[in-house]
Amino acid sequence: MKTVAFNLMPYKDLPADFEKKYDSVWVSIPRTLYDPRKGHQYYHDYLDALETAVDLGYDAVGVNEHHSNGYGLMPSPNLMASILSRKVRHSDTTSLVVLGNSLALYNPPIRVAEEMAMLDVLSGGKFIAGFPVGTSMDTNYVYGINPSEMRERYYEAHELVMKAWTSDEVFTWNGKYNQLRYVNTWPRTAQRPHPPVWIPGGGSVETYDFSLLNDYSFSYLSFFGHKYAKKVMGPFWDRADALGKDRNPYRAGYAQFICVSETDAQAQIDYEEHVKYFFAKCMHIDPRFFEAPGYRTVASLRAGLRSQLDGTAKVGKAILDQGFGWKELVESGYIIAGSPQTVREQIIEAARELHVGNLIWLFHVGSMPQHLTLKNLHLFAEGVLPHIRNLWPQWDAAPFWPSGFGDDPSQPAAHRDVA
Repeated sequence: MKTVAFNLMPYKDLPADFEKKYDSVWVSIPRTLYDPRKGHQYYHDYLDALETAVDLGYDAVGVNEHHSNGYGLMPSPNLMASILSRKVRHSDTTSLVVLGNSLALYNPPIRVAEEMAMLDVLSGGKFIAGFPVGTSMDTNYVYGINPSEMRERYYEAHELVMKAWTSDEVFTWNGKYNQLRYVNTWPRTAQRPHPPVWIPGGGSVETYDFSLLNDYSFSYLSFFGHKYAKKVMGPFWDRADALGKDRNPYRAGYAQFICVSETDAQAQIDYEEHVKYFFAKCMHIDPRFFEAPGYRTVASLRAGLRSQLDGTAKVGKAILDQGFGWKELVESGYIIAGSPQTVREQIIEAARELHVGNLIWLFHVGSMPQHLTLKNLHLFAEGVLPHIRNLWPQWDAAPFWPSGFGDDPSQPAAHRDVA
């Protein structure tokens, strides 16, 4: 099993009465609540933590994209990834994941091809590219993309980026949404024909099929943990069977909050306040923003795949109002927390049930201070990571992971062709 140390980079100082006084942490969050001096400190603390994860030998460090959002302060994850790439390039074990760039938002999308090619070169061929369709909050309400056009724009942008990465010739693009006389992306990607691609999503039939048919890895990103994830990963593997694909667990990953301490009791003492901050404030989202009309496709609706935010999982203040405390959050799988032994046993059980090879570990939760973030990273690296790495010895991760050329481009990659 491979572990991605992943950071949402939340704003940690929302007002104590935020969820009572304001409508939403996403889309309409007041700009006046943002203090640039605190933001300055957050960014550097979060980057320091991710660089620590590189030092500790995690399989990857990861960042992602959100807009007008109080729990995700990265409208441009590529900026953060460019900083991290200088550390990753010296690592023998750690790759760099951007999960990712929402393709439908970029005009023209070759900007994504260019910047991700830069990251692939900067990191020494250790880059994984993520292409989410994007949430309705980001794509429809903040960036103004018509939901009925979104997937069409996404597919066209994907086709354009892939052709820009794989073609050695200058070409003309005359699409429905993009018209370019000369497409000639410099730099080329370090990995040939292109970096591994992961598709993060919340669960839709189209996204399953798109990932499987292109042999991309699907990543289920949610904040509701491994028990809820069964609703999404079960249909994903059913589609894999239907399409004749193997069940390589590295075809899939899922996101999980995990908090490690010396004992189970100490984990509650250390982390409860910060976990509750996340679910009370960072999941305080106005329901009118969950999904714009037309966002969810007919095929997904027929398959019974609904938004995780529309009542199929408890979110926001409702969790705490309905009596969800630490015990309930752990028992319901929203978080995995406890001693290293407790945590690794639960991770292994969850990974086997979901049949996933990629653990996208949300190592920072809500208002967690830096010293606890680093404690979490160190205890996981020492007491959990060595025990989960060989969970899937019969499967090869190489089709979905980079190998890189490090600082010495004369050394060939073990699994992927590197230019």
